[in-house]
Amino acid sequence: MRVNRIRPARLGTITVFALAGLLFWVSFSVSGGSNIRTDDSLLQMSDLIRERGRDNARLESDAAELRAEVDALTKRENPADPAGSERLARVEDAAGLSELTGDALTVTLTDAPADAVPLLPGLPDPLPNDLVIHQQDLQAVINALWAGGAEGIQVMDQRLISTSAVRCVGNTLILQGQLYSPPYTVTAVGDRDALRSALDEDPTIQNYRAYVDAYGLGWKVEEGTDVTLPAYTGSTALQYAGPAE
Repeated sequence: MRVNRIRPARLGTITVFALAGLLFWVSFSVSGGSNIRTDDSLLQMSDLIRERGRDNARLESDAAELRAEVDALTKRENPADPAGSERLARVEDAAGLSELTGDALTVTLTDAPADAVPLLPGLPDPLPNDLVIHQQDLQAVINALWAGGAEGIQVMDQRLISTSAVRCVGNTLILQGQLYSPPYTVTAVGDRDALRSALDEDPTIQNYRAYVDAYGLGWKVEEGTDVTLPAYTGSTALQYAGPAE
């Protein structure tokens, strides 16, 4: 009796088609019929973040107008208490809720070019993380300026207060509900010599400036006279996490 055998080559072909079919089925099942090899979800998330940023800007503007009305009413209701008004003004100054004018330093930090090469002999080619501004770089500048006696600090176009948090996601700065891209500017009002010394002596900034020399990250310090920092106009209410009900 003759027995028909499946040749190894034919068996291999059948196996490949079976695995391909299984792969397509699993891909369709996971994706729910949508294209899983697409950046649409990332683009949609980016668009959502920008939309929320625009919403936050409108809400902050409305809140600032309401606070201005409250401040005007408060001063009108207490005209006979100059001592109280003076105390309130001092508190607002200390909290960053009023404009501040004086001598200043402005620090600008910028990403290196994407195609940067070593600028000093004997250095390895840079990694992507070597060429961008990180959260710790911005935070180091802010901390050094506070340590140098800054009376007030502005990052980009926003005044910092005690509850301000500087956060970076990739090469995007998130500050008080607003999004910013480099170059990043940090302006501090105070004694310029003391502020510059604090920047020069900070070890984290020294490390950053080594990368400036090595790969071309941006670093610039400029002096200013009669520079005015805006008052903080955001919410001063503390927000914190709570247990889920």
